[in-house]
Amino acid sequence: MDIEKKKWEVLCSEEKLEQIAKEVGAKLSEDYKDKNLLVISILKGALFFTAELTKNIKPVTKIDFMMTSSYGDGEINTGSVKIIKDIDYDLDEYDVLVVDDILDTGITMEFLIDHLKKKNPKTIKTCVMFNKQERRKAEITADYIGMEIEDKFLVGYGLDFKDRYRNIPYVFCVLDEDR
Repeated sequence: MDIEKKKWEVLCSEEKLEQIAKEVGAKLSEDYKDKNLLVISILKGALFFTAELTKNIKPVTKIDFMMTSSYGDGEINTGSVKIIKDIDYDLDEYDVLVVDDILDTGITMEFLIDHLKKKNPKTIKTCVMFNKQERRKAEITADYIGMEIEDKFLVGYGLDFKDRYRNIPYVFCVLDEDR
């Protein structure tokens, strides 16, 4: 796909993304007010959402990062997940919140939850900026969802195409008749 030659439309403006982070952050603040919260951001896609979201979580929070690979250079999940960077903390003292950009097939999130459970956290919950239910292959549902979306290819605000366009401050969807 040559993304520059495709038609696209804005799905979420900067303002809408900030509003989503404030709303989800307020809910997390309430739910984690008496907890020892560790937010685990899944790189690279969730970087922008995690930054905006954690600014809106009131309890003092630790943040760590994991990096996985399951898409390669394409737009289709390969079904095989590998950890590129694991967390740096022991989890037995923490209530863990895994933050990702999009819950699509669910394969990566299911893999991450299974991996993190072995590290004995007090609790594990998930938070995603976008939930794309149509392509779900794993039996998993996010605990906190910023926005439900249809099956569209999203770019911007951390979401990429061939590791580019992450720095676009809004999210657009590529209109591709072949998808």
